[in-house]
Amino acid sequence: MKKHFRIDLEDTIAAISTPIGECAIGIVRVSGGDAVRIADAIFKSKKAKLPSTFRSFTTHYGYVYEEDEVVDEALLTLMRAPKSYTKEDMVEINCHSGIIPLKKTLDLVLKKGARLAEPGEFTKRAFLNGRIDLTQAEAVLDIIKSKTDASLRIAMGQLKGELSARLNEIKDELLTSLAHIEASIDFPDEDLEILSETNIKKRLEVVKEELKKLLESADGGIILREGLICVICGKPNVGKSSLLNALLRQDRAIVTHIPGTTRDAIEEFVNIGGIPFRLVDTAGITPTEDIVEREGILRSREYLERSDLILLILDGSDDITDEDRMLLADTKDKPRVVIINKIDLPQRIDPSSLESGRLVRISAKYATGLDKLKKNMADIIWGGKVMSSDGAVITNLRQKDALRGALKSADRAIEAIEGALSPELIAIEVRETLDFVGEIVGETITDDLLDKIFSQFCIGK
Repeated sequence: MKKHFRIDLEDTIAAISTPIGECAIGIVRVSGGDAVRIADAIFKSKKAKLPSTFRSFTTHYGYVYEEDEVVDEALLTLMRAPKSYTKEDMVEINCHSGIIPLKKTLDLVLKKGARLAEPGEFTKRAFLNGRIDLTQAEAVLDIIKSKTDASLRIAMGQLKGELSARLNEIKDELLTSLAHIEASIDFPDEDLEILSETNIKKRLEVVKEELKKLLESADGGIILREGLICVICGKPNVGKSSLLNALLRQDRAIVTHIPGTTRDAIEEFVNIGGIPFRLVDTAGITPTEDIVEREGILRSREYLERSDLILLILDGSDDITDEDRMLLADTKDKPRVVIINKIDLPQRIDPSSLESGRLVRISAKYATGLDKLKKNMADIIWGGKVMSSDGAVITNLRQKDALRGALKSADRAIEAIEGALSPELIAIEVRETLDFVGEIVGETITDDLLDKIFSQFCIGK
């Protein structure tokens, strides 16, 4: 596959690169061949110097002008190609943050010849201009969205090129093998030092093991990148919202003694054992005639279907009810922790009577037993193992799918050698393995897939 990307690198692009709001600084970013000319048209330093006279990687205090009217007091940073984020001329204007100064400055830049950037287009240009590969481009988004220290470390390692380096080593082995196979095809009668099929098979087996190691890192890497849906469920008034607040260490959900207080799902992220859990406090599941409450219960059941982990809460101070038994039965085949809450009160549930697997007794009100609960949650996900956040790690389904394809092709190449098939057939499988590895770093990728990846970015990145 060849790269044919629907993007005009001759355009100069601009966007606001910081969140809109009332704070200290807002940045308008400009990249492209006309970036410096546009900066000259709207900015002068306090000493009346134009940006085209500035040295690269210098920042200057001055004013943004529209004709002779001052729009804002600003700092302008100039970065000349090729030593910039996009490998193009870039200008960043640090304005006062707020809707009016930022919007007026961006409007001025657009009037002078730039166009509004597409989502992720600055990073897309960095990729297309060869400053970073696709795994590094994806790492930029992972850094922005990281929810735990572990996910940030993995993203930073990927941005530094740790995954790229491992993939390049694999590519080198494949290219060497392919070169020798093709030489044996093209020059069968020449006296060349060509690797035997036995040696090529050994190289492909090394490649296969490296691909397997990377693939084994994928599930943990995807968990750290994307997080897991953890649904807190139970009948009304068992302490679901109290548990959410206790795990978050803040009053996020309203807690009262009145059943049915939570009518809709409440979602918050929390870091437990290095895992970003998306906690979902659901409406209590019980028969009801209330239309709003019934809709909340329907949504609760939808979350249960989508969940990666279920925290099923029982009220230890009350007898087991039909609603409890129904939820225990409905969730028995899903990863779950059964929680007996309200252990600060006289108990009416015998834990030994429950066939529940993992069971934890807590008091959400007094935060008793939470450490044991958190350990159980992490152990279910990691299976008792510790997920390493060091070295090359696969972090998304795109990379995982490409690795699977590469592993299958490598397997077929080895089988072709073992079956004494023709060198031409072996070469086809080795080339396909190379294509899959190239897809991960962005050497072989379609327009549509590239658009899909960068559409996840914000406009200014």
